[in-house]
Amino acid sequence: MGAERAGEFERRHSRWYEQLMLGIPVQLLVGLPMVLLIPSLDRWGWGFWEALPPYRSNTLWAIVVAFIAIMITLRRVNRYPGAQMVAYTIPTVTFYYLLAVAVLFFLREEYTRQVLFTGYLCSLVWFFAGNFVGRRYRKLKLAVVPLGKAMSLKPTRQFELRPLDGPDFAGVRYDGVVADLHSDELCATWERFLARCTLAHIPVYHTRQIQESITGRVEITHLSENEYGALLPSGFYRGFKVVVDFIVALVLLVLLSPLMLAVAWWIRRDSPGPALFMQERLGYRGVPFKVYKFRSMYCDQQGRGFTEGDDDPRITRVGRVLRKYRIDELPQLFNVLKGEMSFIGPRPESMPLSLWYEQDVPFFSYRHVVRPGISGWAQVEQGYAAEVDGMIEKLMYDFYYIKHFSLWLDILIVFKTLKTIVTGHGAR
Repeated sequence: MGAERAGEFERRHSRWYEQLMLGIPVQLLVGLPMVLLIPSLDRWGWGFWEALPPYRSNTLWAIVVAFIAIMITLRRVNRYPGAQMVAYTIPTVTFYYLLAVAVLFFLREEYTRQVLFTGYLCSLVWFFAGNFVGRRYRKLKLAVVPLGKAMSLKPTRQFELRPLDGPDFAGVRYDGVVADLHSDELCATWERFLARCTLAHIPVYHTRQIQESITGRVEITHLSENEYGALLPSGFYRGFKVVVDFIVALVLLVLLSPLMLAVAWWIRRDSPGPALFMQERLGYRGVPFKVYKFRSMYCDQQGRGFTEGDDDPRITRVGRVLRKYRIDELPQLFNVLKGEMSFIGPRPESMPLSLWYEQDVPFFSYRHVVRPGISGWAQVEQGYAAEVDGMIEKLMYDFYYIKHFSLWLDILIVFKTLKTIVTGHGAR
């Protein structure tokens, strides 16, 4: 009887034509040919494939690689909390096409600019259309077992949560089921229901998993002994980041050196004191280092080691501008070159605050398992909250970053950081 009823359960979007239309196949079988054919036919005419000299084949391969990279990046980034795919489509498409042009330029390969540019426009149209058409289908529809902590979950833009009236889907197809698997209220009837879901290949999520996906935070109280050890980030990606950080920092220092010299002159002209500010902070693996920043405060005023509100009187007139647009962080490119910091990671704290937090905040020292960053998940999600009052919440964001340490999360943080720099939102 149980096996028979398990067959009644069907996962949402599990039918073959739904997987075809909503998955990668339609991207490769419809989107990619469209992006290739429209610009090629417009420039070279019908039958262009019969003769493919280097300038044509190079252009077509550049479009193919850029299209696939855009597709993978948008799909991966969309998994994280707060990802707004419409907002990230233009920068993602633009980045990969500029990267394709840069590679062709440095390799001195021939290509057709008109076709590549038209392919760029077609890619924008395709991925924007995909965002609008597939928006309702990408929103996960989850059934909630109405027991324990599962009832405290709130729906978001990415999750539709529907409490069940009983241990049955009533003919509705869901992407998965959420249950508080540690609840004492979870009786044998609900346990059999969850087992039937598993047999029907419908994922069963513990409340904590969905809570982390909604908030982008790992609750400190959830860090059991086993999970604490399992949060060790990928050693391969850590090494990859070091190489990329060094190359990007070196290029940016060359490009931004005129701006940095101008800022240094502006600071010296505005108030007495050096242009650079150095402070000892706790870094990777708990090793202290000196962080470099443009000075944004008066030298003759003392504080408690953290910014005290939006109207801190210690901040100079120039400093407010530098902080708003994160220009004061530019000298940290030297810290990145030295391997002391990364572009993305938990923000390093001053030594006095670090020693204080290590005594009072559980697991605080674990945030040093990765290199500290100029920007991080806590900064783009929480903003620069008061250092003392917001440290517990900031630490939960840091743990989420460490747990999901990956290229795709870093890309999302870069997008959010660029938005902050442009708008000045969340500056302190």
